[in-house]
Order: sequence, then C-alpha cells, then structure tokens
Amino acid sequence: MNIVNSLGRFLFGIPMAVFGIFHFINAGSMVGMVPSWMPGPKIWVYLTGAALVLAAVAIMFQIKDRLAAQLLGLMLLLFALLVHMPGLGAEDETAKTMSMVMAMKDIAMAGGALAFAKLAKDTSGITS
Repeated sequence: MNIVNSLGRFLFGIPMAVFGIFHFINAGSMVGMVPSWMPGPKIWVYLTGAALVLAAVAIMFQIKDRLAAQLLGLMLLLFALLVHMPGLGAEDETAKTMSMVMAMKDIAMAGGALAFAKLAKDTSGITS
C-alpha cells in the first residue's frame, strides 16, 4: 500500500509542478487571465506559478504536505471563481464552454487536493 500512496503523491504533484512551470514559460499569454481589477497581473502569474511548484514539491516529498494541499485547494477554488467563472458570461459559446471546462477542472483538482489534505499525516522531512 505504501507504493500506491507514493505513486499517488507523484501522480498528483507532477502535473501541479508542470502547471507551475507553464506559468513561468507562458507568463505573457497568461496575464490576460488575471482579473482586470487586480494590480500587477504578471506578478500574480509568477506568484501562482511558484505556489503550484512549491505545493507539488511539498506534496511529493512530504514536507508540510497537509498544509500545502489545503492551500493548493484554496488557490484552485479561487482560480475557478475569479479566473474562469466570469467567462461564463461570454457571448461566444466556445469561450463560454472553455470557461466551464476550466472551472470544473480546477474545482475537481481542488477537491482532490482537499481530500489529500484530509488523509495526509503531515509528516515533515525537516527536523527542528
């Protein structure tokens, strides 16, 4: 069962790390996704990219994994609400559908992160 748990950590963490890296590689094109009322959109893209990478590392290597998963779940819910839900009012049906798909993806991943957080023992490789 330990192998399955370890595999699950990496199957969940690796895509989060890749999404985070995409924030750095594609920052210019992601700026448009930041709500217009938020100042410094490029900073938000980089900040959320870093948060995704750090959460992935914490989850995969069991460093404050419960806290990391809780914060990741919250961030993903905020993405769904602030980034994708406003697109549901778009005139273009394709844009509206994509907004719904992306919102559902982030809600599903948030659910996975929060379920993981509930099960995590929050063991830490760091000693004080």
